[in-house]
Amino acid sequence: MTSLDDVMIEITPQVLLKAYACGIFPMAESADDNALYWIEPERRGILPLDRVHVPRSLARTIRQGGFDVKVDHDFEAVIEGCAAPRAGRRSTWINARIRSLYAELFRLGHCHTVEVWQDERLIGGLYGVHLGRAFFGESMFSTARDASKIALIYLVARLKYGGFELLDTQFVTEHLARFGAIEVGRAQFQRLLEAALYCSNVGKVEGGGAGRGRGFFGAGAGAGAGAGGGAAAAAGAGAGAGADAGACAGAGAGAGAGGGAAGAAVSAGGAASGDAGAAAFCSLPAGATGVEVLQLVSQTSKTGCSTA
Repeated sequence: MTSLDDVMIEITPQVLLKAYACGIFPMAESADDNALYWIEPERRGILPLDRVHVPRSLARTIRQGGFDVKVDHDFEAVIEGCAAPRAGRRSTWINARIRSLYAELFRLGHCHTVEVWQDERLIGGLYGVHLGRAFFGESMFSTARDASKIALIYLVARLKYGGFELLDTQFVTEHLARFGAIEVGRAQFQRLLEAALYCSNVGKVEGGGAGRGRGFFGAGAGAGAGAGGGAAAAAGAGAGAGADAGACAGAGAGAGAGGGAAGAAVSAGGAASGDAGAAAFCSLPAGATGVEVLQLVSQTSKTGCSTA
């Protein structure tokens, strides 16, 4: 396990996006530890967008409504909710550097929130990173029953509506497994990621442990960097950040199986947020009803770009 400080990388939003494009993400040991660590699990959690299971009781709650779902409305409140202590967890991996980095990604349009409000009060939500046709779930929280679950289902609907190919959950928790989350090996994840970053029928798409891992639903048992591949890959990403063509090529060499291909797709496209063919996160109408959201979640993808 290697921290970002150990390899002397100036972590910037651009470096972070290149790391994500190579299948690597950062985390901290705790909120009090300012160091960040590169993580590349041997087994990666994903939620296949065509096989999302919505429990009947949750579907009933979504149909009944009584809440408002907002997107990108209050990032600070969402990350504060994700970092707050909760039952069974007194500490968090979200430290000051994580807050600062993802706030910058939010300002750049690469980080998004899905928020659940009731009586003008934020009761749950999630945030994650948008890169090409991939969405990388970071964390979610809930202060009222089913609020984080509602946010997840609305996220899936938004991703399907926007033409996304991949929802990365990083790890699989028991909670996520109920929605259909599965584990895939590192090489398979790299293939899925490559397909999400580059789709031949639309052209290029924007490109964009610490002993304890965390799944999309918060803290949980997880794998570390795995054979040092994540650290080496991230070092390559940081070293090449100033030269678009070489950034992820170096990262791919460190990451091992499949990393170079995903990196090459991003290096070719750059990290510009306006590239042709990029999936649209915010295209789902804000007034979509619960029934419409559930219909979207149950539909088979028609994007025409396979992630198999």
